[in-house]
Amino acid sequence: MIVPMKKATILVESGDAEETVKYLRALGVLHVEHENPPQGRDISALQEQLALLQATSGVLGQATGQGRNPVPQQEIEGDWMALAVHIAGLGRHREEVEVSLRNLAGQIQEWEPWGDVDAARVERLRQNGVYLKLYQVPVRELGRFPGGVAVKVLSTTGDTARCAAVSRGEFEGPFPEVRPPEEGLSSKKERLAGMNRELERTGEGIARSACYGEALARVRESLEKELQLRQVLAGMGKEGAIAYVKGYIPADLEGRLVSAAKERRWGVLITDPEPGDPVPTLLRNPPWVDRIKPVLGLLGLAPAYRELDVSMVFLVFLSLFFGILIGDAGYGLVYILIAFGLSRVMKPEGELATTFSLVYLLGSCAVIWGVLTGTFFGQEWLLDLGYTPPVPQLNDPGTMTTLCFFIGALHLSIAHSWRAYLKVPSVTALADAGYICILWGAFFLARTLILGEAFPPWGIWLFVLGVILVILFTSPQRKVLRGIGEGMGTMALSFMNNITDVISYIRLYAVGLASLAVAETTNYLATGFGNGIGALAAGFVILLFGHSLNIILGLMSVLVHGVRLNVLEFSGHANVTWSGVPFEPLRE
Repeated sequence: MIVPMKKATILVESGDAEETVKYLRALGVLHVEHENPPQGRDISALQEQLALLQATSGVLGQATGQGRNPVPQQEIEGDWMALAVHIAGLGRHREEVEVSLRNLAGQIQEWEPWGDVDAARVERLRQNGVYLKLYQVPVRELGRFPGGVAVKVLSTTGDTARCAAVSRGEFEGPFPEVRPPEEGLSSKKERLAGMNRELERTGEGIARSACYGEALARVRESLEKELQLRQVLAGMGKEGAIAYVKGYIPADLEGRLVSAAKERRWGVLITDPEPGDPVPTLLRNPPWVDRIKPVLGLLGLAPAYRELDVSMVFLVFLSLFFGILIGDAGYGLVYILIAFGLSRVMKPEGELATTFSLVYLLGSCAVIWGVLTGTFFGQEWLLDLGYTPPVPQLNDPGTMTTLCFFIGALHLSIAHSWRAYLKVPSVTALADAGYICILWGAFFLARTLILGEAFPPWGIWLFVLGVILVILFTSPQRKVLRGIGEGMGTMALSFMNNITDVISYIRLYAVGLASLAVAETTNYLATGFGNGIGALAAGFVILLFGHSLNIILGLMSVLVHGVRLNVLEFSGHANVTWSGVPFEPLRE
């Protein structure tokens, strides 16, 4: 549910502004809307300091993520900024050395086949009457050099030879000359070794600073609070001796703000938001529906304040899509066991605990689908053992194709039914009823086009009725012809989209079938080495690699296809644009 909001304005004397904002921060109910651009020297200085700490955190994060043992933490003695500047400087120096090292290593790799040669040595030879030139020549054309020129092949790659041509007199070779580098190979390698030593020293310096990571994190947290405070103060409106701050509060928390205003002697004005106001979105759902929050947070999605909260439908259908796309009880069990193991180590709370709960749910859906279809790290070996799937029809291509089309039509019909319910008693709700008719007509048409099933004779009337309802009731007006014209324009743009959207749900079966094919291929390859310990070891490696890869690809397929069907297809039909701003109250 999207929580209803109220627009609140708090008025205080200008001298009490900072104290008021601090109290509002402790209250934690107001999402601030700046009246003026929050800017100033103090804000810029704080932002620069936070940027410095952000860079420092990144440098220390890389050091602690390189397999080092946890470093005992210390408090900062002296100026934290000097320490942060030092650490950030070490990070920049390390990046510069790494870039130079990669460039130099590339040059060494390029000139290694030519040997230790440089422009200065070639010039000294010339001054002594020996002329040396480098060439890259097709092997079969080495004999084209003029007489009196000795040719030494230094290395070959395929049909190409790198060679040095030497003569006692000046000569012109029949091929483009390769100019020698200014620096020789041995000198480059010495510099490379020096850079590696410098990189190691820099890494050691960063590692020694890792003991201040937590202290710097506390400084950063304090500065973020101070920045938030300064931005709110700078963004407050002012009228003479009065300062005011605007924002939004959940309607059910209005009483807390009013009580605080009475206690602190503030002026407060609470109204309903206007249609054009940028009202933030606060989702509040039962715990079982809140499991979808990690997905929405990962993708940065929030419905606009006046849109539908599709969290429940999103979760239900994502769970179904996960089961079909993964489709393997063994894989689902792996997801559950990994989540269980991590939860024992991490002891998750709050949002992280919700994430683990979601993994358990999705993994269970994959297990259930795998049990119904007889799929456990592949299918064929289990069926060969005599296992009979409880629902063998789910292994039939025709049945699964029909099921996917049915899920698509149902999913999108829920979107239009919801919209129609919210529009009642307006006659525009009939336009959504028309779309539902078109969607189910598309279901029968898809079965005919893809499976060759007979199209029901009454199916055409679903399209006819749907088109008539959409044209007449999309934008009903007193000027009937104008309304019909707008309806026809809408119909022209959306008719084929409705059909293709239903057909697009076949991706569920196609991707799930591809995952099963990878699992079966992995099992086949792993059992093709015969008997013996070596064969068992090779087979185990193939099983581990193949199924691990498939498990990872399965998660990607859920993000690409399962989430897409909710975020694009369903949300498009439900008119959810995901353009909302999350409710982020001023808080400690």
